[in-house]
Amino acid sequence: MDNLRVFLTMLVVAHHAAQPYGPTGGEWPLFNSDRAVILGPFFAVNAAFFMGLFFFISGYFLPEACDRKGAKKLLQSRLRRLGIPVLFFVFLVFPPVLYVLTQPSVSFWIFLQVYVKQREIEVAHLWFLLHLLVYTVVYGLWRQIVRHKAWQTRQPPGHGLIAGYGVALSLTTFLVRIEYPIDRWVHLFGMLPIEIAHFPQYVSLFILGILAYRHNWLWEMPTRRGLTWLSIGLGAGLLRYGYSLTRTRFALPDLIAGGGFGWRALIWSGWETTICVGLCLGLLVLFRERCNVRSSWSRLLSANAYGVYLIHLLVVLYLQFLVVPLAIAPLAKFTLVTIVGTPVCFALSNLLRRSRWIKFVIS
Repeated sequence: MDNLRVFLTMLVVAHHAAQPYGPTGGEWPLFNSDRAVILGPFFAVNAAFFMGLFFFISGYFLPEACDRKGAKKLLQSRLRRLGIPVLFFVFLVFPPVLYVLTQPSVSFWIFLQVYVKQREIEVAHLWFLLHLLVYTVVYGLWRQIVRHKAWQTRQPPGHGLIAGYGVALSLTTFLVRIEYPIDRWVHLFGMLPIEIAHFPQYVSLFILGILAYRHNWLWEMPTRRGLTWLSIGLGAGLLRYGYSLTRTRFALPDLIAGGGFGWRALIWSGWETTICVGLCLGLLVLFRERCNVRSSWSRLLSANAYGVYLIHLLVVLYLQFLVVPLAIAPLAKFTLVTIVGTPVCFALSNLLRRSRWIKFVIS
């Protein structure tokens, strides 16, 4: 799990490093004049599974922490680990960064007043932490209401149940995206940012992570079954790459739609879910079988994965602005920012964690 989490963290860094250089529907402070077409499917395939897998892993570790600490202490530790970093970045880090990026005609003090009073607060990538905090509160309340009982281990889901989950998630995603397409964010209760297009995936995988821990599915899942779904997920992902790179050349119909009511949106909902289910299950089994090792390097990377997630956006943005004057292809800029930014983020996190106060919060 630690090694998989490190891999996903590196993928998040690469995903954000690619934002200015490819066709993305999201917002970013700068964009390259030329775009690399291949980064389009890179965004799509990543978004199809990697945050969902983060939610699964988070859900997997939640029951054990609650059993060991109790619901009250669990919430206290999560408030420290998740809430303090969010408050620090939202009110102390992001305002000056936004002020420099937007260059408003007013003073920083007026800008800050508007930022706070009019609730133009930016949480950026830390939306994930807010979601985890809310889900932890809900789980803690549920554990207080429902008496804890010994869970009996059940057989891990077979191909039929896995496929059934995929079909149900595909249809739910399609229905949700009729009104809420990909990259449309809303603020629940004025404070919790949610991309509703992926919300069914995130919540369901978080719950499945809890069930996987309780029923020991992670260790009981047959290797062949997991690798079969890994092949399905990789195949669906590679098909997405091939489709994007050849659609114009061979005049293929446009099968991708991020929302709305229609057959294209239905196709992409099913396609994306296939990538998600296949890669999430497959990577869990692959890392269990092939990457279940510990070394001094893996321990170092694992200890700093959370710190990297917190700080990587600032490092990536700084490097992206540095490479703006370079007369090189967008794909080369993406590669440069990723190769330089990833080790810098881990090194900086390791340096920051030498402070006992920072280590106390994010350890």
